[in-house]
Parts: sequence; C-alpha cells; structure tokens
Amino acid sequence: MKVSPIVFLLSLTVMTGCIGQFQKGEAYFRNQEYEKAIAEFNRVLFVSISDVKSLHLRARSYEELEDYENAKADYRQILKYQPTYAQALAGLGKIAWKEDNMAEAEKLLLKAAMHDPDDYDILLLLGRAMIKNQRFKSAEEFLQLAIDQQPENPQPYFYLGIARGYQGDGLGVVTALNAYLSLETDNISAHYNRGFALMKLGFSDWAIEDFDEVLKRKPDHYDALARRGICLLEDNPSQGMRDIQKAAQNGNPLAKSIVNQFGSKSGRGMN
Repeated sequence: MKVSPIVFLLSLTVMTGCIGQFQKGEAYFRNQEYEKAIAEFNRVLFVSISDVKSLHLRARSYEELEDYENAKADYRQILKYQPTYAQALAGLGKIAWKEDNMAEAEKLLLKAAMHDPDDYDILLLLGRAMIKNQRFKSAEEFLQLAIDQQPENPQPYFYLGIARGYQGDGLGVVTALNAYLSLETDNISAHYNRGFALMKLGFSDWAIEDFDEVLKRKPDHYDALARRGICLLEDNPSQGMRDIQKAAQNGNPLAKSIVNQFGSKSGRGMN
C-alpha cells in the first residue's frame, strides 16, 4: 500500500513539531520555568501519549512545583509503558520521602537501584533512606557504591560517617569524615561529629582541633564548647572548666551535669 505524499508530509510535520516542542519544554525545564515546560510537554503528549521522555520531564516539573499528585500520576504512567524505568521509580521514591513515608521511599529506591545500579543519585538517596529507617549496615553498602561511582563527591562520605556512628564504629566515623573534610572543609556538622568520635576514641588533642573549628564558625555552639572543655580538663583544667561553665550558663545539658557533679563533690556550687 502506497502512502500518499501529502499524508507522509503531514506525518513528518507532526513528528518535527513534537521534537521541537520537546526541545522547547526541555529548555524551559533547565531554566526552571516549570509552568512553561509543562505546557510544552502537554502539546507533545497530546500527539504522542506514550512519549516517556516528555512524561518524565513533565513529572519532574510537577515535582519542582510541589504538585506531587500530578507528578506521581506521570511517574506511574511511565511505569505502565516501561516497568523497569529506574528514574520513574526513583521519582516516586523521592516524593514518598518528601511525604515522610520512609518505608515506601526505601522500597521504591531499592527497586530503582536494582534496575539502574550505576546511578549515583539513586544510590546516595537510597543510603540516606536506609539511615532514616535505621538500617545502617545496608546504608553503608549503598553509600560505598555511590562513592565508587563518584569518589570526588563529598556527600556520600558524610552520610557514611553518620551510618557508622549509629553503629558505634568510632574509627569508621573518623575515616569517613576525614575523606569528606578533605573535599568539603567548611561543614560544621562534619567537624563536630569527627571531634565527637575522636573524643570517644581518646584522641583529645585532635578532637579539640575539630571543636575549635566549630566554635570559630559558630561561637554559640555550646555542645562543642562543653566537649572541648572536657577534652581540655587533663592538660588545661582551668580553661576546660571555663568552657564547661560558659556552656552550662547557656543551658547546655552536658555542661550543666558536669557542673552539678563537681558542685556535689565539693559540697558547694560553682561560680
């Protein structure tokens, strides 16, 4: 059966128009003009309802606008056409996270990782979801896979340190946060957590250096001040007690307990 030249030209025009509209929609998405992106992808999908790329970027646009119901509808539509489409599963997982359904988030992200085991973003988010769900050993495994994918990216080292900390692996915390801080030097939380781990391991001098870094950037971090004071007690007890007293005066529970302990031993309060 011959195809009429007019029909062929019309079909070609429609296809070219769809491609052009997708490219416009993609440009709007990258420029964070999400409403315009959705309008363009609507035009593409009016002609080609199973265009997975358009569905994906329209879902992402809805997601950025926090229109989660429409985003979920598009992700589910993608999965009807391609059940192993990892990014759609990951999109549903991210929305479940935002809706504070961490069990569902982990399940969906795990499925996504099964279908695309080399996707750094999926591996990182899955590891974080597992930490939220207190599955710390499994979190370690997926965070390490993320590190293998992008060893120059600091984020997975930070969360690896958190996962190890919850398991009581102080040396593992220090190792992970050493790697993190070699790439991202200004994170107060990383310095504090490494200092805390070093303190627990008995490396007071190194712990003091981390607490100093925290207090340099955030002088009212009274938990770091109290812990620095504890570390100073052996070699510089007067400075250590000053740190502890100042932290106690500002309501830090740890410092207050130490002040009360010293006060009860001496039979009087501390000034």
